[in-house]
Amino acid sequence: MGYIKWSIILLFWVSVATVLHYTLPQHDIARITDTEVRRIDPGENRWFWASADVGSDGSLPNRDVFFISAVRDNGRVMVYRNEDTGWGWPPYFKFDTSNLQAEAADLRSTSANPQWVVIKHYGWRNEFFTIFPNAISVRAVDGPDQRIIPWINIIILTILAGIFWAIFVRWRRFRRARIDPVLEDVEEGFDAVGDGIARRRSGLRRWLDSWKSK
Repeated sequence: MGYIKWSIILLFWVSVATVLHYTLPQHDIARITDTEVRRIDPGENRWFWASADVGSDGSLPNRDVFFISAVRDNGRVMVYRNEDTGWGWPPYFKFDTSNLQAEAADLRSTSANPQWVVIKHYGWRNEFFTIFPNAISVRAVDGPDQRIIPWINIIILTILAGIFWAIFVRWRRFRRARIDPVLEDVEEGFDAVGDGIARRRSGLRRWLDSWKSK
């Protein structure tokens, strides 16, 4: 039972960490190389695409999606999708997809004359499943060594840690006050039943021994 308990706990925290890693904003310092529009037919990876832009027909099997191509300081190529999140999840309430695409196009640069930008996004990039992170905003910075402090992540994680700690403390108090006494009573009841069975067995054994000796 101990292995099952800790496996469930581990699975729970891994799930929480996975959701937070996908949902919380991340920042990449990169150089935008291109912006384009692609016709997308979501398939098995449809869970990693946002819903259709607010005001458009979401019943169509395919749709046009904005993309932003960039190169990071280490030479790694990154491609971001640019989709509205609307009122859905994650709660970024992003409605300015077209404006963001125009800003990204204006910040394009070459390796000979780079213009570094901070691309705020959420999600993952996976070539095998064709998954792209969703860009939330772009802004120009002086260079690739710009220091970024993720204040939003710090605040959200601090609040979540406080909530989980409050739940844990109240659960311990509830368990000590309500559950542990019941379990102790049940355990004492089992012990009493076991002692009674042992006494009956001992009495039966003595009766059998006395009957055999006659």
